[in-house]
Amino acid sequence: MKKNFSEFKEFIINKKVAVVGIGVSNIPLIDFLFELGAKVTAFDKKDINDLGEIGEKFINRGIKLELGENYLSKLEGFDVIFKTPSMRIDNPALAKAKSEGSYITSEMEEFVKYCPAKIFAITGSDGKTTSTTLTYNILEKQGYKTWIGGNIGYPLFSKIEEIKKEDKVVLELSSFQLMTMKLPIECALITNITPNHLDVHKDMEEYIEAKKNIFKFQDEDSLLVLNRDNEITNSIVSEAKGRVMQFSLKEELKEGAYFKDNSLMLNNVEVCKLDEIKLKGMHNVENLLGVFCLVSEDATIESMRNVAITFTGVEHRCEFVRELNEVKFYNDSIASSPTRTVAGLKSFEKPVVLIAGGYDKHIPFEPLADEGYDHIKLLILMGATKEKIKIVFENIMKDKKIKIPIVIVDNMEEAVYKAKELSEQGDIVTLSPACASFDMFPNFEVRGNKYKEIVMNLK
Repeated sequence: MKKNFSEFKEFIINKKVAVVGIGVSNIPLIDFLFELGAKVTAFDKKDINDLGEIGEKFINRGIKLELGENYLSKLEGFDVIFKTPSMRIDNPALAKAKSEGSYITSEMEEFVKYCPAKIFAITGSDGKTTSTTLTYNILEKQGYKTWIGGNIGYPLFSKIEEIKKEDKVVLELSSFQLMTMKLPIECALITNITPNHLDVHKDMEEYIEAKKNIFKFQDEDSLLVLNRDNEITNSIVSEAKGRVMQFSLKEELKEGAYFKDNSLMLNNVEVCKLDEIKLKGMHNVENLLGVFCLVSEDATIESMRNVAITFTGVEHRCEFVRELNEVKFYNDSIASSPTRTVAGLKSFEKPVVLIAGGYDKHIPFEPLADEGYDHIKLLILMGATKEKIKIVFENIMKDKKIKIPIVIVDNMEEAVYKAKELSEQGDIVTLSPACASFDMFPNFEVRGNKYKEIVMNLK
């Protein structure tokens, strides 16, 4: 049973509330809690100069700030603490606050607890954002007032009083957001699970268990959608609390979505043909099949088809940038894991000039070499992981008795200039890093936009 938001309003008034992280998602949350009558203190590693106008605005409103390298040392004496998603619950400062009686939560947990509308939540190692956007578009096409949030869109908790029971809400949820989620979600989709974020999670088991929280608290009326072709997601079918639907590129399913004879099928009904969809790559066919299952109780085949044959993709996901001297440049900056890069490589009809490398998330690069080597014509490596990736590819080349030229560069500009210099007419160049961006850029969007800017300025 959904909780009424009036309960939260009564609970939060005059409470001492800490919000950890003054980022894009937390700024509206800080304002919202202050407007509800909470005594808010915002915490961040940045200093007041880095915050700029936002910092001044908060101070002028009466919102306290705790800033700088030791900002968490003051995290005590609060009734409620909203943590930033990537902050582990076992962080010593949080653990101490919890032991002293603080209620630890997050923007997304409170939203799920009080959201009056049906929630469609998507997680997975790859394909989350595309699947979330497709789900949103299909439900909108069906005529529902639809909201999108979580990892993308606008922070929804601050909008909760505008959301009606008959609306639909679509959430992209990361493993970080799910680690402490202990709430029922009506419709859940796990696109796949492969090694990722092992720089934050203790091990692969913890990462998998975090993903499972998307369905662990469902009831018998709930829907869980799982990828039949992924070994890990297929192995958790028996753990579902409610109804399960699966999707597959390889098998025909009695109930679920599958690909057969160049058609995308749902419950044995054709939704569309492969040559009708605009998205490149079989990984996007997989995304569509998962989404068809997720919305199957709320949207018609007609609405699914309409979106499937018109949707052209999300920025930074195999995004065409420009053609120069008969060389096509693509931006796949979202690819922050080896499996996501492999999926992108397989969407092209020929081996590509690949720009890869970045922040080290401590995940193995062998899958990139094992499955990607025959899709790569030239490998340009940058960032903190460049030597690790180089060694893995040198091993595969020795084993397979093949030769892929590898070029090591220091930054994005050099990578793009080398790609232009070494590519030939008819080549495809793609930025698909297989790594996070944090060694060189704040996030994958900034990385992708920088790449596009450099490519567009090539003469």
